[in-house]
Amino acid sequence: MVLEFALPLFMPRIKAILQSKYPYNITARCINREWFQIPMPEVWEIFCTELIHSNKKYELQIHSFVLMSNHFHLIATTPRSNISQCMHQFMYRTSKKLTRTGNRINQTYSGRHYKCILQHHNYYLNAYKYNYRNPVSAGICLRVEEYPYSSLIGVIHPALCCIPLIDDLTYSADPIGTLRWLNEKPDPAKEESVRYGLKRQYFQAKKHSQHNRSILGEKEHI
Repeated sequence: MVLEFALPLFMPRIKAILQSKYPYNITARCINREWFQIPMPEVWEIFCTELIHSNKKYELQIHSFVLMSNHFHLIATTPRSNISQCMHQFMYRTSKKLTRTGNRINQTYSGRHYKCILQHHNYYLNAYKYNYRNPVSAGICLRVEEYPYSSLIGVIHPALCCIPLIDDLTYSADPIGTLRWLNEKPDPAKEESVRYGLKRQYFQAKKHSQHNRSILGEKEHI
């Protein structure tokens, strides 16, 4: 006897975990992985404006932000435990501006954004490096400090900062060492482990397929 099960057309979304203790790593991508339809300086200005709005209205604390040609990486903390409200408005407002400015017919983003809670400081550091290295990994630049659409520029040169960042204690503790570390190419398996972990609600490093141990230890950095 063969039993057949009908799957629902739409799977319910996992309910967001609202908390204020740990930062979130947040990503969102353009629909069909298309590029933004307007020049990157204009896209950057739109995102900076809306990050300022989110900071003022929802008290979003921004640790870092990297804008790529068809997606973004954001690390942020929500003292008011309002990440869903904050990101809903941020996605809506940026999408509306990008659609209008680029004369798009379709929506900008491919569905919802992804949030990962970084419940350990080392998880935060690995997301921090993974995100800031994204332009280097994509072959756009050779060093992290060369990419113009990154909050790291404002961290290194505060006069150029257009995003309301909270103090970057990682960089300020050792500027030269931090840049050296960010520019060190990570082990590919460990970098993939971070990418995998950032897709979970709580960061969880990828495990070896053979012995079921994490590829990246809790106290390890990429």
